[in-house]
Amino acid sequence: MLSDTIVATSTAVNNGAIAIVRLSGDDAVNIVNSIFSKDISDMRSYTMTHGFIKDGDKVVDEVIVSVFRGPNSYTKEDIVEINTHGGVYVTRKVLNLCLAKGARAAMSGEFTKRAYLNGRIDLSEAEAVNDLINANNEIKHKSAIRGIDGSIERLIDPLLDSVMEVIGTIEVNIDYPEYDDVTVMTHNMIIPHLKDWIARSDEMIDKAERFRVIKDGLNTAIIGKPNVGKSSLLNALLKKDKAIVTDIAGTTRDLVEDTVDLGNVTLHLIDTAGIRESEDVVEKIGIDRSLKAMEEADLVILVLDASRPLDKEDERLLAFVRKKKHIVVYNKGDIRKIDGVISISAKNNDISELVDILNDEYQSDQALIDEDILNNERQIALMKKANDTFKVLLKEAEDDIPLDLLSSDLYSAYHDLSMIIGKDYEDDLIDHLFKNFCLGK
Repeated sequence: MLSDTIVATSTAVNNGAIAIVRLSGDDAVNIVNSIFSKDISDMRSYTMTHGFIKDGDKVVDEVIVSVFRGPNSYTKEDIVEINTHGGVYVTRKVLNLCLAKGARAAMSGEFTKRAYLNGRIDLSEAEAVNDLINANNEIKHKSAIRGIDGSIERLIDPLLDSVMEVIGTIEVNIDYPEYDDVTVMTHNMIIPHLKDWIARSDEMIDKAERFRVIKDGLNTAIIGKPNVGKSSLLNALLKKDKAIVTDIAGTTRDLVEDTVDLGNVTLHLIDTAGIRESEDVVEKIGIDRSLKAMEEADLVILVLDASRPLDKEDERLLAFVRKKKHIVVYNKGDIRKIDGVISISAKNNDISELVDILNDEYQSDQALIDEDILNNERQIALMKKANDTFKVLLKEAEDDIPLDLLSSDLYSAYHDLSMIIGKDYEDDLIDHLFKNFCLGK
């Protein structure tokens, strides 16, 4: 219900210098008037005043009240913010007074949801607000700021417009065949469009998935046989003794995890139990978890023992990692150096060759930070869905399937693209048709 007035604390409820209780809705001003020592009915937007929150005749707190009149507010509704002292009791008391006067407790994210439903921001911008709040590094912060500034809409709108242009032409061809001023869409005309849309969406997906690595990091499993130096490599990467290291094979029996920022890429490291045939029940559980971690990892670092010849177990692991994005490193390079491979000595913290290769791999992707780019799994999944539809449509168009039969699938692709920014494709279609063609003939 957008007709009711919602209230919530916009700051953490704990002891602090200040707290903010925010209301949004038609009755926001009236509700605050009923508990405030001054009449704010005629206060101009973007102004504030000093006074007291009162429970009957009893003063609850000395506060500053700010008024933001719709539609020029965050939610496009009237908003009132009460800046209170930051005690837990005081904040909850003010909140409960607002509830008692008719406000409803806001649900999580409801102020931003109203901003979206009222048309002030699109869905991707709403997501970016949450991303900004949760940003814990500079890259995530920059990405969120670009999202709030409409980067996803700038990215998607040209593709949406192109698809809608073709849909509109096909629809007019079908519904108004006598309308001579409209281009008649043919297979030879739509095929280049489909190839262009596939190329554009392929590029967006590729950049988004590469950027996800820069922004969120890589889930990285360190695997190998027992006692090849996996835990020593984890400790060397982290520059601390996170994992237990001994000469006894099978010391690591469970997954050991931590995160390291190498500069151009962040690794979410998982040191796995050594993989080998074992009758030990506990070790077998650890090995099963290692195999699962390998399957789920974005990157696998396979550690081999440079001091020993490769055996069947090494060969089996090499065969496995070929199915994954992987790096093979030869540890114990201080004992035996092998030319033409990535050689490290984790025990001596000599891992610069591995770190340099990882940073070089993601050096060029740093430029993606300054581009408009799909920003989360929801957006990427919708783009992939539209991309798949375009590829099916291309094959059908090349097989001369009638264009009127392709129209519904074009609608579906357009809907998936529009949902990235939360648009209603049916309303857009109607608006587009009336704008571009004289249908009142």
